[in-house]
Amino acid sequence: MQIISTPNAPAAVGPYSQAVRTGNLLFCSGQIPINPASGKIEATEVEGQATQVLANVKALLGGAGLEMNNVVKATMFLQDMGDFAKVNVLYEAAFAGHKPARSTIQVAKLPLGSLVEIEVIAEFA
Repeated sequence: MQIISTPNAPAAVGPYSQAVRTGNLLFCSGQIPINPASGKIEATEVEGQATQVLANVKALLGGAGLEMNNVVKATMFLQDMGDFAKVNVLYEAAFAGHKPARSTIQVAKLPLGSLVEIEVIAEFA
């Protein structure tokens, strides 16, 4: 097992790792819309938050030498399923035609009051 960490994605806000590699798989902790430069959630609307979350996912994958097309499974957590279409458009663009397996779950609350969180599992080729 190898712990993966990068300053280009937000630091963990609790007792967990940004990502863990085991064998050929990378398990990434859920990313919320914290700007790694400021350490704060700056966007207030779901589109801005989703854009930051996807940038954080990409940065975390990059810290392990991977890209979005290495993702085999994604899980999206939304505070409001009514935001699904808005987030889905940004998600689709971020994955640029790559379509990993995905689940989307509406939750009552997310860390730090965020509106969206995304976690991924990626595979090393």
